[in-house]
Amino acid sequence: MRILVTGAAGFIGFHLAKRLLSRGDGVVGIDNLNSYYDVNLKTARLKQLEGEPRFHFVKLDLTDRQGIAALFQSERFDVVFHLAAQAGVRYSLENPYVYAQSNLVGFLHLLEGCRATHVPHLVYASSSSVYGANTKMPFSVHDNVDHPISLYAATKKSNELMAHTYSHLYRLPVTGLRFFTVYGPWGRPDMALFLFTEAILKGTPIKVYNYGKMQRDFTFIDDIIEGVVRVSEKIPSPSPNWNGENPDPAISTAPYRIYNIGNHNPVSVLFVIEILEKLLGKKANQSLAPIQPGDVPATFADVDDLMREVGFKPSTSIEEGVKKFVDWYRNYYHL
Repeated sequence: MRILVTGAAGFIGFHLAKRLLSRGDGVVGIDNLNSYYDVNLKTARLKQLEGEPRFHFVKLDLTDRQGIAALFQSERFDVVFHLAAQAGVRYSLENPYVYAQSNLVGFLHLLEGCRATHVPHLVYASSSSVYGANTKMPFSVHDNVDHPISLYAATKKSNELMAHTYSHLYRLPVTGLRFFTVYGPWGRPDMALFLFTEAILKGTPIKVYNYGKMQRDFTFIDDIIEGVVRVSEKIPSPSPNWNGENPDPAISTAPYRIYNIGNHNPVSVLFVIEILEKLLGKKANQSLAPIQPGDVPATFADVDDLMREVGFKPSTSIEEGVKKFVDWYRNYYHL
């Protein structure tokens, strides 16, 4: 297969490209290699991919309308995996405009490319952040998510709406995936696990928000990739169960679906710190702080649809996953 992976130098995109290459697919990876976090980490990921003969990297920004259009015209992709985005809830408070450009304008360019070249299946990353002010647990794809509490979440919800519109108008098969707190080797330096590990080793304080009451449905990267691949093989079709008088957000009369990919087992951030302390052999210097604007106190994924329709649900325990991350961290930074 000929496959496009956007955000190929990113955390999830890198792991997905590796998986696709290992099964024999040809992968075109694009990334703008921006400086939101350490570019050296992104280039190190790319070096892992560029030795593969079936991998071709193009440095390209999603906001480059002509560049994206030209890419789609020069290739015929069997599947498009859209994982590139401006990430981060807190950074969206500091630099809102980059979210509009990357996550909205950039996504529009990608949708247009898929429409113009009749891509058989677009699979794109949404986020658990779309659940926003929802407090009903576990978070279900069948519940309304019209109350985002960060601009990042609003752009991800907008992506779902834009994707549905193109699916309805042009019969473009589209699947959206709401990821829940992804972690693991080669992870993002702005994420809690990376920050905590670095701080414990350096002896610097860890800010523990919401006074230690935060809970997250931490999901190991291998489970995320397995879910993404399985979902990509199930091209959505219009649902006979959709009812306009009682609309279900997860299905449609268009070839459109939404899934959660989460561990279905939320744990406290304090428990994760305890695991790190044991693995690193050092105590954390904790600094309790109030919850940050845009953050939600807890996340918890309902994965019944994922299990029923593709026969998979994440299962890596937090203890096993954090150990794999710490082992990678020590090796990567030569500790």
